Amino acid sequence: MTFPEIDPIIFSIGPVAIRWYALAYIAGLIIGWRLMIRFANAPGSQVSAEQVDDFLVWATLGVIFGGRLGYVLFYKPAFYFSNPIEIFQVWQGGMSFHGGFLGVVVAALLFARKHKLPIFSLADMLAIVAPVGLFFGRIANFINAELYGRVTDVSWGMVFPNGGPLPRHPSQLYEAALEGLLLFLIQIVLRNTEIGRKPGVATGVFLIGYALARGFVELFREPDAHLGFLIGGATMGQLLSIPMILVGALLITRQLKR
Repeated sequence: MTFPEIDPIIFSIGPVAIRWYALAYIAGLIIGWRLMIRFANAPGSQVSAEQVDDFLVWATLGVIFGGRLGYVLFYKPAFYFSNPIEIFQVWQGGMSFHGGFLGVVVAALLFARKHKLPIFSLADMLAIVAPVGLFFGRIANFINAELYGRVTDVSWGMVFPNGGPLPRHPSQLYEAALEGLLLFLIQIVLRNTEIGRKPGVATGVFLIGYALARGFVELFREPDAHLGFLIGGATMGQLLSIPMILVGALLITRQLKR
């Protein structure tokens, strides 16, 4: 298939350029915020709509700073420690989901402590809406022709710019479908069940669901050139997902026992 080359820049005014990647972050945050407002207004919610409004700023900072710091530490520590000024040049790309996830976790813990909220009341809301941001983020990766897959002979393989002359898996779309759309649908269905409404279960399902989806798609995604395959032929994305499965399983088991 022919790769649909789309300009990563939507439009520019002088030196200011609006990119699809930035729009994806904005869309994920705004849609997630509106969904959380809806959950907060539901009967029995322990988080108010006003608190969700306040948390939006905390979540935004957690995503940006955590995502960037995670990329620096997990993927290119030697390069950035040698060129520290480039750590702040986020417009050149380089964000890590696992880092952004940890950034939001820290933000949620601090926010819940400040407002004396049950942590899982907030965490479960975030776990339900997080796949929305993942969906838009992976679509933006596809538009940017980055994080493409391995060479393949499947009929839907695409020749990506800077990916060589051979067709590759559009792994960004696989991730958008699994980490984003499918995981979101699972969370919505689960929310309407008695088990799914137990505190911490939605958070555990998100952790396991994301880790399994990411680990599976990594089988088709081209490893980062500067890292390659690591322990046992695993990629960095797979290794970073293992703790998520363990923590998610612990949360679900603990809550179901209760």
